[in-house]
Amino acid sequence: MAPQDEGCESFQKRRHGGVARVIFIAGLCLATLVFAGLGIWQVQRRSWKLDLIARVEQRLKAPPVAAPGPAQWDGVTIPADEYRRVILQGRYLDAPETLTMAVTERGPGFWVLAPFRADAGFTVLVNRGFVPEGKRGLDERRKVVGEEARVVGLLRLSEPGGGFLRANDAIAGRWYSRDVAVIAQARQLGQVAPYFVDTDAATEPGPLPQGGLTQVSFRNTHLVYALTWLCLALMSAGAAAYLIRGRSEEPSES
Repeated sequence: MAPQDEGCESFQKRRHGGVARVIFIAGLCLATLVFAGLGIWQVQRRSWKLDLIARVEQRLKAPPVAAPGPAQWDGVTIPADEYRRVILQGRYLDAPETLTMAVTERGPGFWVLAPFRADAGFTVLVNRGFVPEGKRGLDERRKVVGEEARVVGLLRLSEPGGGFLRANDAIAGRWYSRDVAVIAQARQLGQVAPYFVDTDAATEPGPLPQGGLTQVSFRNTHLVYALTWLCLALMSAGAAAYLIRGRSEEPSES
């Protein structure tokens, strides 16, 4: 091969290698921006989560207020109302209770949802509390049908669709989440509140069902995710800087 051909081939290799390096550096720069954006987003999510936790803790300590009536239902939201302490005065309806799957500090079992007619003129599902798996029979828990009652508990928004990776099956009577609209339809209750109320331990002291077992906890791993994304951003930026510096230090061809 002639020296001129060898030089041309060498030039082509350097040229292709240079293009590949530029593309790789551009990819690293793009990755840096993406990772940095994800890290900043997680920092913002952490701030939002801490604010939510503070608001919920404040609600848990506040005195109970009257449960929202139909005129307020459209404005009931998770950020504004979830875990708010509320009061209901009325009576339990003569309708079947609904048992939905639950896992608590006492192990697996069921939440007992009973329809309740408030003196204010609306129907709401009341989660009376927890019963273990082997105690789901009617004879195992206190009877409340037709009973006048004052219910104090936490407002919870409906849980549509299902839970535990399974869909609710109204026909078979298998309930994996507290979907108030579907439960109300299955029990022919008519219009019900878009929320349910978890009773406190004073309203349902037990032994069965046992109230006051609402798990108020929020998973907050945003700081870990933020640090992970930001570290990846720094690594990508460092790698890009190293390649750029290495390219600038290459001897130029005369």
